[in-house]
Amino acid sequence: MTGNEAALLYLSHADVRRALPMADAIEAMHAAFLQLSESQVTMPARSSVEIPEANGVVLIMPCYAAGMHHVSLKLLTQFADNGRFGLPLIQAVVLLADAVNGRLLAIVDGSTITALRTGAASGVATRLLASPSADTAAIFGAGVQARTQLEAVCTVRRIKQVRVFDCRRAAATAFARDMSARLGIPVLAASSAAETLAGAQVVCTATTSTTPVFEDRDLAAGVHINAVGSWRRQTAEIPPDTICRARVFVDHRVAALEEAGDLLMPLQEGRITAEHVCIELGDLIANRVAGRQTRDEVTLFKSVGLAVQDLFAAARAVENARRLGIGTALT
Repeated sequence: MTGNEAALLYLSHADVRRALPMADAIEAMHAAFLQLSESQVTMPARSSVEIPEANGVVLIMPCYAAGMHHVSLKLLTQFADNGRFGLPLIQAVVLLADAVNGRLLAIVDGSTITALRTGAASGVATRLLASPSADTAAIFGAGVQARTQLEAVCTVRRIKQVRVFDCRRAAATAFARDMSARLGIPVLAASSAAETLAGAQVVCTATTSTTPVFEDRDLAAGVHINAVGSWRRQTAEIPPDTICRARVFVDHRVAALEEAGDLLMPLQEGRITAEHVCIELGDLIANRVAGRQTRDEVTLFKSVGLAVQDLFAAARAVENARRLGIGTALT
């Protein structure tokens, strides 16, 4: 890194990956959810701009955390057809500023922050809710988000075997090859959802599917599920039968009841009540509620993604980058 500590810092994808290892990202998310639960965070609802002719959406996500004296703003675009053009589904940037004097501190690659903080949130949930002996994972989806989901789960549990399923067989095969090499454990591409779930004690769904990606009957007893792909009212990755029988935890109650189709559909059908989905992960971190209560209990963490996660992840990345001399000083 060139320049001085007062300079505006730019962190690229590679910089963020170096500056924010998954273990650090998980601890940052632990702190973020705790401060959110203690009302130390100002986080307006995210604004969205739909671009229907391009099958895209633009999201604007601001956040302020009094406990750390930082403010952030994320601009994120998600264009569903980008794969045809060789472009990422999600592209984003995070701006980090000093909340004491308003000085802009850093411009951070937001796509990488989004992937890491989403995976890390599931890492926190898995650490708190999955069986301590969990050693088999099932991953639905084979994109960037699925990779950080698995990375996070392997950070908090001694995973020995993984199966991945994606409707794009070539993508699942590439995921299995890449993640097996990265993590040093067997990762197998499964041919069906049922095969993927066989014996799995931790399940992560990170897809763009608008309908459930597995059957409730195929889940093992005592499984923990991280559901992160669906964040719109009309889409759902998780079967309603699973939602109804699981003990459900959310990243943020207000956001989940506004955006999480997985939860809203059975709620609107009268199959569950709002009380069924009212436990926030921060409540669990603060020991206001108990975690897993029985060995066979199904637990589910539903995440729609929050601006506070971007803030805490970006702040930790910038802190580490300055200490390690990573990034580019802008003048």
